[in-house]
Amino acid sequence: MSLQQFQMCIGGEWTNAISGNTFDSLNPATGEAWAQFPDASAEDVNRAVEAADTAFRSAEWRSLTPTARGKLLRKLGDLIAANTETLAQLESTDNGKLIRETRGQVSYLPEFFYYTAGLADKIEGETLPLDKQDMLAYTIREPLGVVAAIIPWNSPLYLTAIKVAPALAAGNTIVLKPSEHASATLIELVKLAEQAGIPKGVINVVTGYGPSTGAALTSHPKVRKIAFTGGAATARHVIRSSAENFAKLSLELGGKSPQIVFPDADLDSAVNGIVAGIFAASGQSCVAGSRLLVHKDVYEQVINALVERASRIKIGNPQADESEMGPMATAQQLAVVESFVERAQAEGARLRLGGKRPDVDQGWYYEPTIFECSSNADYLMQEEVFGPVAAVIPFETEEEALAMANDSQYGLAAGIWTRDIARAHRVARDVHSGIIWVNTYRVVSAMGSIGGFKSSGYGRESGIDSVLEYTERKTVWINLSSEPMADPFVMR
Repeated sequence: MSLQQFQMCIGGEWTNAISGNTFDSLNPATGEAWAQFPDASAEDVNRAVEAADTAFRSAEWRSLTPTARGKLLRKLGDLIAANTETLAQLESTDNGKLIRETRGQVSYLPEFFYYTAGLADKIEGETLPLDKQDMLAYTIREPLGVVAAIIPWNSPLYLTAIKVAPALAAGNTIVLKPSEHASATLIELVKLAEQAGIPKGVINVVTGYGPSTGAALTSHPKVRKIAFTGGAATARHVIRSSAENFAKLSLELGGKSPQIVFPDADLDSAVNGIVAGIFAASGQSCVAGSRLLVHKDVYEQVINALVERASRIKIGNPQADESEMGPMATAQQLAVVESFVERAQAEGARLRLGGKRPDVDQGWYYEPTIFECSSNADYLMQEEVFGPVAAVIPFETEEEALAMANDSQYGLAAGIWTRDIARAHRVARDVHSGIIWVNTYRVVSAMGSIGGFKSSGYGRESGIDSVLEYTERKTVWINLSSEPMADPFVMR
């Protein structure tokens, strides 16, 4: 079978790697190669960054008013809406995500571009209330320059949109580096950006591996901002790379998000929310609610209902509408999941469901898996699996639940299940996470910020402040006095 061929976009030109090297992308549902991409070297990365820098300084881009930039983003949103099915099918093929989920994500993506388009001409400075009457001082916000965006394989289009939209709204240019496991949809997004009229070189994409392509991009001296989504281990390399160029950083990293079920909760709704939190996207989500803290009075009821509901999840071809869980995105991630399950069993966790691959002929599938743990210190309770593995533990008091929820290196998201509105507000206030869902889970909006505490990263994406992450503040001083300057050796 011939492989579908993709090229990189550098300075508006579609190109292969200078070396001619390529790599194959494997379909997670079959384990077979389906597409081929250029393997970019440091020389290719340099070309892309230089093209982005040239575009940033060009009259064509810099002369656009913020309102005009917003109109380009709106047009790009329209084109994404018009190509929803093509993009959804491509992403499902590339990373194994369910077609019903990729359709849902892609159909909502235009909202991020529409919302951010409206923010483009709302980036304001301020006049400072000085203690010097002969001076006027004001601030302005300016774009940073070249942005490097590092995108993971689990939701590439969505995680690109929440970086590209605010970066361009603020007036920056960008170089995208997708995961080597899921590069196709980012390339198609750049083609749509061209159709929208975004000038050449404003959005570039280079494909390749993290240790080579990614490292060359994040350490490049002309990169002024790095927006990274991925794991903590890779983030440490990104932080070290940024020491070479002092680029600003925003990091959206992993999580071990707790879902706390109180005895007064709507238990049917809570079980559905738990299923959504850990088994949707086969658990391959940074906000996966994989740590279940259930009050002892309803513990048996909840875990039995969860086991029953999860046992009915339909595992199958991600492009089949009836499938509810698809494969792991990579063979490596499947091996990681298996190693977690083996360790949990060796440490004495009680397996209630799953714990093995399903009986399928091909692909990287794994069954929905549920463990009962004896301690919040257990490895499975503390470490991110990034797969369909839930760890469950009982608690007795609200204080105990909070202590366990916060006893984690992560702080990205949390779910709270209760009908007590006072308790909902108390717990939402006291849980150390950047996103709190009450009586729901895994909800996003263009208006809601995304980001974590502790080892889950820093900086925020989406929401009204997202554009400011891609600007720097400048203070301007104006001398209003007609008098000549006084003593030049004394600071005013």
